[in-house]
Amino acid sequence: MSPETATAVSCKAAELEKALRRVIRGNDDVVRLALVSIFARGHLLIEGVPGVGKTTLAQALARAIDCTFQRVQFTSDMLPSDVLGISVYSAMEQEFEFKRGPVFTNVLLADEINRTTPKTQSALLEAMNEGQVTVDAHSYELPQPFLVIATQNPVEHHGTYPLPESQLDRFLMRVRMGYPEAAAEREILRSEAGAAHLQDLHPVLTGADVLAMQAAVKLIRVDESLVTYALEIVRRTRESEYLSLGVSPRGAQSLYRAAQAMAFLDGRSFCTPGDFKALAVPVFAHRVVVNGGYASTLKKSEQADQVLREMVENVAVPV
Repeated sequence: MSPETATAVSCKAAELEKALRRVIRGNDDVVRLALVSIFARGHLLIEGVPGVGKTTLAQALARAIDCTFQRVQFTSDMLPSDVLGISVYSAMEQEFEFKRGPVFTNVLLADEINRTTPKTQSALLEAMNEGQVTVDAHSYELPQPFLVIATQNPVEHHGTYPLPESQLDRFLMRVRMGYPEAAAEREILRSEAGAAHLQDLHPVLTGADVLAMQAAVKLIRVDESLVTYALEIVRRTRESEYLSLGVSPRGAQSLYRAAQAMAFLDGRSFCTPGDFKALAVPVFAHRVVVNGGYASTLKKSEQADQVLREMVENVAVPV
């Protein structure tokens, strides 16, 4: 990629971030992490209590990219075929015809994904990992780029099915949306931010732009010392007395790609230790399992964040 092309691509990324921040007030860090996930070729899991803007963020991301979009509201009575599609017998053609489900899109919003059963949740595993789905022994390629943006309510809420570890590992990162600060919430009320501005949001990127940015992210340089730094954090998660499940190799790869995407958004052609340090918790927290030996007053869903923050602080940062 030429310097001129790289500059143009970087400007479009900055324009996208600016457009999203006009819609999502008081959660700039969440917006940045969402863009990191997209440009790192990963899927995004957004967690938070109802009403803080999880679905609005997902819809804003979809609107800002000029490509196909489908939304699926997950409920306890959904079946895998409601997501993937189903083969229907055609009397005219005397054969079965596959009717494609909503997963055949560029951006799929899986709203409240943990309100459906594990059987239906697992329908997305192949799509998220391999970019295809298999129905009745036939494999069908998904359009590119393909991105799953899932929202979930905290597991402490009624009517939720905790996502299995294999499902969580498919998400590049999990971000939490909390209540906005007082000043941001006042601005939301005064300007009626959210739905009204969402309707005014125009596409900033095309699907081709997203693919170009994902390709540019792959070219970001990562020093060998940073690879050693990331692997040391991964190793400690596997050996920690407080974790019964450490980070998988897929998780280590996710941190590497996410750090490259963070550098890209900052307009750099190289990664720094700060990229890896800042992303370790959002990339790893949903992949580890805290055991009963960790004493904390935090909710169980937040204990992994605390364990990882303490762990990262104790790993020497390369100079």
